[in-house]
Amino acid sequence: MTPTVIQLFVLAGIAVFLILRLRNTLGTREGYERPADQKRLDCGPPARDFEVIGDESGQDIADHVDQDSAAGKALAEMKRAEPGFSVNGFLSGSRQAYEIILMAFESGDLETLGKFLSRDVFDIFAEVVDERQGQGLTINTTFEGIRELTLKDATYDKASKEAEITIRFVCELTSVVKNADGEVVEGDSMKSKRQTDIWTFVRVMGSDDPNWKLVATGA
Repeated sequence: MTPTVIQLFVLAGIAVFLILRLRNTLGTREGYERPADQKRLDCGPPARDFEVIGDESGQDIADHVDQDSAAGKALAEMKRAEPGFSVNGFLSGSRQAYEIILMAFESGDLETLGKFLSRDVFDIFAEVVDERQGQGLTINTTFEGIRELTLKDATYDKASKEAEITIRFVCELTSVVKNADGEVVEGDSMKSKRQTDIWTFVRVMGSDDPNWKLVATGA
């Protein structure tokens, strides 16, 4: 076995390790609407990056969860704390934020990630990015769209006014990992992968800051 072949095996092993770390950070990989231009994660009050319309009838909640469930009651409390809050508006914003965060992570854009992530989540993402860059590996990803977006859970703390909303995203993308020489060591640019992520966003309702922060990721 020649030294060149041995080197390729070593690089492939490193790539597999980093891909596993990436999956543990973002979710599992196995749509159509490509969100508009990248915007900040503004899923709350109206008249910011996109229009949010309040719905005092409760249909805004009922469209996504049982109004009598714990999540439904939490969402109702969020609306009482901040009348301009809309579940549909939040989901629209989270759809945009998901692509921004995902693509920033894939490209190693830590500056953008810092705007959307809690400190703990940022540190995890940054560690994976640093490991990848330290090995001279790059990831070329094309985001094809979100296939599914589901509100999984919601909680609200009346004392702190802190709201948490958990969303399940299913997207499709193509991803290729290349080594320092530009050789493909993982993935196929011609084959789409389906990726599932469960993300939790947090915000203090009624605060001047309209942005929700990503505080937990899973699959």
